[in-house]
Amino acid sequence: MSDAEVVVVADAEAAAAFAAERTATVLADAVTARGRADWATTGGSTPVGIYRRLTAPPLRDAVPWSNVHVWWGDDRFVPRDHPLSNVRPLDDVLLDRDHGIEIPVAHLHPFRTGESIGAGWDAAWAASTLAGELATAGLPERDGWPVLDLVLVGIGGDGHLLSVFPGSDAFESEAWALAIPAPTHIEPHVERVTLNPALLRVARRVLVVAHGAGKADILGEVFGPEQDPRRWPAQLALGANATWIVDEAAAARIPR
Repeated sequence: MSDAEVVVVADAEAAAAFAAERTATVLADAVTARGRADWATTGGSTPVGIYRRLTAPPLRDAVPWSNVHVWWGDDRFVPRDHPLSNVRPLDDVLLDRDHGIEIPVAHLHPFRTGESIGAGWDAAWAASTLAGELATAGLPERDGWPVLDLVLVGIGGDGHLLSVFPGSDAFESEAWALAIPAPTHIEPHVERVTLNPALLRVARRVLVVAHGAGKADILGEVFGPEQDPRRWPAQLALGANATWIVDEAAAARIPR
């Protein structure tokens, strides 16, 4: 059974608007409570509409951005400026030179994929380096895992989240971040790096955003009676710390 909050909105635009408002609230509250906010974001199409709303009033003025640290839940093993990069949407939209907001460069913590590729190192190096940054960031820990204030994720058509695919070795790993082989069953077929999915359980807040009729079947399975996160990794985000923001099309098969 799910303990997560489920918010059903009209369409993708409404989902982005709701997610942006919730993101701003969580980040601002974290800074007020602890002096900083640690946010793991995602890539692909999921965050773009959220970023656009965060750069516009009133949300851009609601967050003390100089106190926000941005991490990435996962990335493809490509350079930062590559079209498949999960960092590029944040660079292009949230940090846009003319219309974006300002976050100190030292507060941006991407997987160092470009550096790794340029030096001829592998994805495991980029993952372990990011894990090392987390370990020295001074974050509180719970059950041996670092506690992030907010983790934003989307859901893949096979039920994956982060870069944790069905049957992934990540379920057995104790590393805070790890390399993931290129999936063969879903595009793009490129190697990944990801945070350990165990971080979702200890995060203060997880936001899951899904929209479109193409997500309806998999959400029906994720919220269905059978609980098997190794088959549907998205079930790792069904705890009481999670909010699912889905549009009506994606929510069509979620049991009511």
